[in-house]
Amino acid sequence: MPLPSALRLGGVLGVVLGLALGGCRDFSDVTGSISRQTTAPLPTNTAALHAYADRWEKLYSAHPGEKYTSINYARALRALTRYKEAAAVMQAAAVKAPKDYEVLGEYGKALVDDGDLQQARDVLTRSYPPDRPNWDYLSVQGAVADRLDDHARAQGFYQEALKISPNQPAVLSNLGLSYALSKQLPLAEDTLRQAAALPGADSRVRQNLALVLALEGKFDEAEQVSQRDMPADAAARNVAAIRQMIAQSDSWRALQSGSKQGGSRRVARTRAAARPAPPAPG
Repeated sequence: MPLPSALRLGGVLGVVLGLALGGCRDFSDVTGSISRQTTAPLPTNTAALHAYADRWEKLYSAHPGEKYTSINYARALRALTRYKEAAAVMQAAAVKAPKDYEVLGEYGKALVDDGDLQQARDVLTRSYPPDRPNWDYLSVQGAVADRLDDHARAQGFYQEALKISPNQPAVLSNLGLSYALSKQLPLAEDTLRQAAALPGADSRVRQNLALVLALEGKFDEAEQVSQRDMPADAAARNVAAIRQMIAQSDSWRALQSGSKQGGSRRVARTRAAARPAPPAPG
């Protein structure tokens, strides 16, 4: 059974930070026109998502490389896990507009999804001006650093993103997972609790909290968190799957050393970056 979290095992424990790559955008409805410069919200229904992708594919075929058509089509492809196609679409847009920050940021996201981390890292460094960093793309840079096992650098990116846009549940969730990967489970739990309590936190944030709770041995509480988004029997199966993974894998057990060593639960830096404030639009 696949884990309901953003962590995975593949010889070396890594992170798939989908939240960081998605951003939190809420724009107007899709129309047939490409003259309106906007990105459109992704449908949550599978059938609607396929229809959305088909609609943008037709527009993209008529206007290859056009900025917002490319971005919308690539986002749909990523949601459908067609990562190589999404990267190719955004590469074409980047060739056409090599200095457009938004194009480069979305190209970087597509490259991360496709697993091309080195190129993604290079592209993302050019996705905003040095004096005006973009919190969303900073968070994606954090995701890249985490997947390259540079957790301290990743946490720096997330903290910078939170300074620009406090109380972003997606960024806090990724920061919590990064703490977990660096064996700071109590700090990871506190950070993920902050994320889960914020307006706009979705099921993926709560799933990440449930994962960390399970890693700490708090299986009953992990089930309770999971039950907010799924039936009780499904929540129990997911937590049981995590428990089995921990029992069978040295890499998973190694993460638990943070809580067993009594790591500090102080989260002053995180709280300073995420003081109560209206959630910033993504």
